[in-house]
Amino acid sequence: MRTFVFIVINLLIFFVFVNLVKKKNLLSYFDSGRWWITWFAVAIITLMDELTSIYYAPFEAYRFIGIKAIVYIALTSLFIRFLSTRMVEIAEILEVHGIKGGGVYSFSYLVLGPTISFIAVASILVVYILTASISTVSAVENGLAFILIPSHLKFLLKILVVWFIAGLNILGIRENAKFTFAIFIFASFVLLNLVAGAILDFEQSSLVKVEESFSLFLSDINEASIFKSYANLVTGIGSCILAYSGIESVLQTASLVKSWHDIRKAYIFLALTVGIVTPLIALFALSSNIDLEKHETDLIPTFAERVNGYWFGIIVSALASITLIMAVNTAMVASSELIEKICERYNFPWMMKLNRRGSLYRIHIFNAIFYSVILFITSGSQAMLAEMYAVGLVASFSINIGSLVIYRYRMGTKEITYHTSRTGTLLLFIVTFSIFVYIVLNRIYGALLWLFMTLFFLFAGFRISRFRAPEIPIRRITDSPMDVVFAIAETESDEVHIHFKRPKEDIENVNKDAIYVSFYSPRLDKPERISSRHFWISIQPRMSLFDMMVGLLNTIKYEVPPEKKIHIHFGWPLSSWIDRLSTGVMVYNIINLPKKFPDFIFHIDYIAENEKQKENKD
Repeated sequence: MRTFVFIVINLLIFFVFVNLVKKKNLLSYFDSGRWWITWFAVAIITLMDELTSIYYAPFEAYRFIGIKAIVYIALTSLFIRFLSTRMVEIAEILEVHGIKGGGVYSFSYLVLGPTISFIAVASILVVYILTASISTVSAVENGLAFILIPSHLKFLLKILVVWFIAGLNILGIRENAKFTFAIFIFASFVLLNLVAGAILDFEQSSLVKVEESFSLFLSDINEASIFKSYANLVTGIGSCILAYSGIESVLQTASLVKSWHDIRKAYIFLALTVGIVTPLIALFALSSNIDLEKHETDLIPTFAERVNGYWFGIIVSALASITLIMAVNTAMVASSELIEKICERYNFPWMMKLNRRGSLYRIHIFNAIFYSVILFITSGSQAMLAEMYAVGLVASFSINIGSLVIYRYRMGTKEITYHTSRTGTLLLFIVTFSIFVYIVLNRIYGALLWLFMTLFFLFAGFRISRFRAPEIPIRRITDSPMDVVFAIAETESDEVHIHFKRPKEDIENVNKDAIYVSFYSPRLDKPERISSRHFWISIQPRMSLFDMMVGLLNTIKYEVPPEKKIHIHFGWPLSSWIDRLSTGVMVYNIINLPKKFPDFIFHIDYIAENEKQKENKD
């Protein structure tokens, strides 16, 4: 019976992949003058990155919360799936603003500005550094699960793996979608056979452990105080978050796909594959009769040997080494691309110098040195690296979701078609930030590394953005309040009508004698003039939109003769207060403007639809 089940499973997997291989443009296609990778390729690349966490995350979760990690790893999978819907929303927002790639850094730069975005740089670099470091350690430990060698030789192998991957990148040899697809096929056979064997060998003692895990979970959420229950949930999810490291990689690959729709499809695929397989493997491994304390670094190969025999354990061990080494390469490539994007944006060409093979060799050497330093500091300890890893990972999640909350507060949903629940996004941010606080308080090494890098990049960010920010030349050529004053002076009529218009707001029936003013952020909006008397004024750093309005009105007040009657027009606020909470604040400030400028005439206008139609006919 057991043999028959394995034959059926492997034949099904074989026929699925035969049909997939026959499909045209399965992994890439040529369109609009360039090659794009498909959503399936993106999903596979990320899946292979995310799957590596099964080799170290289950035990790390068990280390902190015990056997109840079985339930919390499954719960964390659901949490990550909700989180991924917000990643899709971010992907569309970036595409709307013409930004491809960069992930959390690009989005935080768009929403928070150049200086604060360096916190995101610090967080994501911590993630990449520790992804490479912990994957290196896990690759060696799992690959040598059935081979006994001295610890100092293991450590030397870990250093060699880092420099081997750096050497490949310096030579211009990088993993591609086809190679990753081949490893994906191999991994599918191995892991599905592992799950099948685990189901067939599931014992009563394992069921008892699962029931114990569920009972402990119920105890956590049935506390007398709701705050205690919430704290328990945060602790549980925070202890299991590493099981899904790599999920942010989909957003990072947005520059390789044609549309954000590919990002959405990739996240759905991940939810239906790794989102199910990871909790299952964790459940079977943690509920088995293995002495978990003795298999901190080789739990999954040991479990595989117990389920399907010695040689299957060797195969799982080999798969672990291959996929984990690929994760090291992915982290090195991603961090190099992030550093390159920063250097390109702030004009540091010496760091982006290419060798004869078109490789960013200086950045790769810098990465390899940094990874080696981390391995020396931690002595190659998986436990210490896991503690450090979680901080940067959850920090990047918090920055992404927090930036999305701020974006929706400012911009609403007018620009995007895919938008999720505002309340849900806010709740996700609260939970994610709570997890970050928990990890910082309980992972001191990771917190210190993240704090050190954050302070370093913030200091660098202040210095760099002050003199090299891309917005600086844009602000130099923007219109100024004096341009508006000159336009008023050129107006022959004694009455001047000034209309404040938001960027991307439709303006019908343009009055050639009126003056139009739009305040804009160089990161968010592109000036498009509707007439020669339409002025675009850049919002200055550390100033709000209302401050800019008041500054312009003060300039007009002091520079324009009192004989001129100044009419100030604002549009009628139609945005939902839930969709854009700032609308209420802005209206409150506007209705107080007459007290500051009693000589101006203020209007808040709304033209009925039938009146607009009449005007258009005329």
